[in-house]
Amino acid sequence: MNPVGSRNLLRAIASFAMVALLTTPVFAHTGVSIHGTFFSGLLHPLSGLDHVAAMISVGLWASVVGGKRVWAWPLAFVSAMIAGGILGFSGVYLPAVEPLIAASVIVLGLAVTAVLNAPVWLGAAVVGAMAVFHGHAHGTEAPGGDWLWYALGFVAATAALHMSGIALGQFLQREWPVRLVGGATAALGVVLLVQ
Repeated sequence: MNPVGSRNLLRAIASFAMVALLTTPVFAHTGVSIHGTFFSGLLHPLSGLDHVAAMISVGLWASVVGGKRVWAWPLAFVSAMIAGGILGFSGVYLPAVEPLIAASVIVLGLAVTAVLNAPVWLGAAVVGAMAVFHGHAHGTEAPGGDWLWYALGFVAATAALHMSGIALGQFLQREWPVRLVGGATAALGVVLLVQ
């Protein structure tokens, strides 16, 4: 595919992802009839603005910095999130989960705003540490039913949000809109933290 065609495809994916996120149903928190299902897990990350903002920011940050980060950072996030989900589902206590999730939105927003060119390993460590708390929240909020299907759902949603962030980075292309999105994300994190 030529570069123009690739850009148009990424723009189409970004546009679709944004429409999908903006039209997420109000009842995105799992409903009675879908507890413990893949669909329940798929909807769960979309039901919290903190999760959506953080996961898109991981992809956006990786996209604007580029290189191996585009696959390494989302993979690090998803892997650590699974570990955190297992901890949460197993009843293992982690302190200050919600404040640390809000703090992760701030940190990721600032990283995007600064277009922080962190080494691959350091970015993976940062997003991985944050992902443990996001996963823990998913695990502790897991409904009754088949936890494996629920976990596969929230992993799929997380990966889709990362891909949306990557596509958004390709769509924005210039530095000032990326910085604007990053700043808005960090501001959202501050609001979430003080609530």
